[in-house]
Amino acid sequence: MFDRLAKACGLSAVPQIFFIAAALAVLFVIFAIPFNAEFARFFGTLGSFTFYYFGWFYVLSVTALLVFLIWIAVSRYGDVRLGGNDQQPEYSTTTWFVMLFAAGIGTILMFWGVAEPLSHFIKPPFVDVEPQTRDAAKAAMNIALYHFGLHTWTIFTLPAVAIGYFSYRKGLPMRISSVFYGVLGERIYGPIGWVIDIIALLGTLFGVAVSVGLGTLQLNSGLFYLFDFSVSPLSQMIIIAVITMVATASVALGLDRGIKRLSYLNIGLAILLLLFIWAVGPTLFITSGAVQNLGIYVQNLPWMSLWTEAYQGTSWQQSWTVFYWAWTISWAPYVGLFIARISKGRSIRQLIVGALGAPLLFTLIWFSVFGLSAIDLELNYGVDLATQVKADVSIALFTFLEQFPLATLTSVVSAVIIVIFLTTSADSAALVMDLLSRRENQASRTWQRVFWMLLLGTLSATLLLGGGLPALQNVITALGFPFCVLLVFMAIALTKELKKENTSRSD
Repeated sequence: MFDRLAKACGLSAVPQIFFIAAALAVLFVIFAIPFNAEFARFFGTLGSFTFYYFGWFYVLSVTALLVFLIWIAVSRYGDVRLGGNDQQPEYSTTTWFVMLFAAGIGTILMFWGVAEPLSHFIKPPFVDVEPQTRDAAKAAMNIALYHFGLHTWTIFTLPAVAIGYFSYRKGLPMRISSVFYGVLGERIYGPIGWVIDIIALLGTLFGVAVSVGLGTLQLNSGLFYLFDFSVSPLSQMIIIAVITMVATASVALGLDRGIKRLSYLNIGLAILLLLFIWAVGPTLFITSGAVQNLGIYVQNLPWMSLWTEAYQGTSWQQSWTVFYWAWTISWAPYVGLFIARISKGRSIRQLIVGALGAPLLFTLIWFSVFGLSAIDLELNYGVDLATQVKADVSIALFTFLEQFPLATLTSVVSAVIIVIFLTTSADSAALVMDLLSRRENQASRTWQRVFWMLLLGTLSATLLLGGGLPALQNVITALGFPFCVLLVFMAIALTKELKKENTSRSD
């Protein structure tokens, strides 16, 4: 039935994956819009349940996967090249980094660069730290780096290594199910494989939809500051529609003409904004603080990696760490596939070191510049950013920029950066969803990529209408769990195949 329907529609797709995933997403939208209050309550309960019983699993599994990647990188398996033994990388190192970063956490850094350090500065999760003190500042920077450092990029890097290995070394389709070939064999082409790819596709759809939703909230706040554009559900729907149209045009152009050019433009603008704040802000405090932030991060990483607030009896981690891990995990199929797609010709060691190290360095600099500048305003100049962050985290960046010269210009540039980051994230996700749902031996069709892009925009709007930021957090906390389990099995499957390859080389 699915095959006949795909042929009638002119699809170049695995119909079981395409139609089931699309139908589930459409049904979600159909039922969530008229029953948004019930939808918010249901996912609130489901999110709390997942955190209460499985929050520890998120924390433990992500840390274990980081240790696993480090072991792979330093072992003899790190020499294995993604492709033939003489294969050279398709993209230069600079282009590779710019593309993976723009499609990774660019939107997240723009949203949380000021808001997260300030949030923890005014309300530290540790009972022995007094709020709004220098100790609170150190704790805030440590938590921000923990959330956006090695652990986040572990979640992206593991599937990238696994997918790249099975696709370029074993000649399997570039889909999540291919990673489990050593365990499932030819069954990856049947119902079990379809289920894995449907979970991955829906995870990508919801994860990026949450990012578009968060970016929309921030962009709405920025437009209100710049042009008195009302902050309302209608305004947010208009913003999502515009972003969807821009991203649709980009995804129609493809990887090299659309995403690559937008990525270069956006990274350039982000670096200019970064340098400006560093120059006009507390330059010495930022520079020396960045060095100390790295030391604090390295010093506290072991215990933070396994901290579950078990002895505090609080639920702070549900809104922060567990939400971040679940959110990042929901991105893992998309970012992993995307990184694998642009990493052909690199060794496993190069991929791991590059994908963990370079983003960590950039994240350290970004949070040191924006986070320390915001905290300096609170500590030394009596600027009350904290009250505004408590009221609305989405406006934190723009109220922060008001304190510096050329506030209107930097706010406009920030709004442009947010739009382009949202666009590159969305159109990269559409390309990956198309890749997950089509046959490997068939060319991608523009209208299929456009379909996923339009569905992504619709889902983002639906999630925002269903309860704003709390709804986004609860949906992701619950829906990220299945793929968290898949990531663990992915590491096991990769280890099994690498051992086989090493044995055959020895023979």
